[in-house]
Amino acid sequence: MARRAVRVIGPGRAGLSLLAAFDKAGWRALPPLGRGDDISDAAADADLLLITTPDGAVADVAAAIEPVPSCVVAHVSGSLTLDVLAPHARRASLHPLRALPTTSSDVTGAWFAVAGDPLVAEAAADLGGRVVEVADTAEARSAYHAAAVVASNHLVALLDSVERIAAVAGVPLDAFLDLVRGTVDNVEVMGPERALTGPVARGDWDTVERHLEAIPSGERATYMKLAEAAARLAGRAGEVPWP
Repeated sequence: MARRAVRVIGPGRAGLSLLAAFDKAGWRALPPLGRGDDISDAAADADLLLITTPDGAVADVAAAIEPVPSCVVAHVSGSLTLDVLAPHARRASLHPLRALPTTSSDVTGAWFAVAGDPLVAEAAADLGGRVVEVADTAEARSAYHAAAVVASNHLVALLDSVERIAAVAGVPLDAFLDLVRGTVDNVEVMGPERALTGPVARGDWDTVERHLEAIPSGERATYMKLAEAAARLAGRAGEVPWP
């Protein structure tokens, strides 16, 4: 049986990481296309054509490609629906739920959010991945992608806050990373409500007030918002001592 062929348009971090993973999984990785390349025939020799450009360019890129009935044209956006892939009959979305900070990030074994043509689910399986189907509606896609942003991007921003707060005590960020990993493991096993520990879970608002006095002023608003979220999770929303 001939190997399936995959091409990416947009040789950035997502595109090149995915292309390398497909090549490793036994697919035929066709040369990627980027800015300035003629993409009109990009689908001609591919079974799967991945548009890995920024979201704002996906519709224009898709419209510039000559449709090929046998080729699935897919984007890797978490938030876009499939209508941006007109005029292609076989459309799909394949979004890896994994941070891709470099062009060689490993996506093998990742969760993939899929929609549209079933080839993308087969492709995810070839990459050793697990599949979650997200409905092809603007609301569902946006909610899914917002959750992904909170889980990854906002976590990074939160750890930046940890680093700045810890610097007051002269403690490096590295000292807290095992705590982060253990907490994530606890959530996986117990769920968020049972995994919550700490002063808010205990209703120890005196300790919370001491925290607010000790941390840099620029970190207080973030701490307070997160304490409010923890209070809701713990069933203590009515105990929050600030307006």
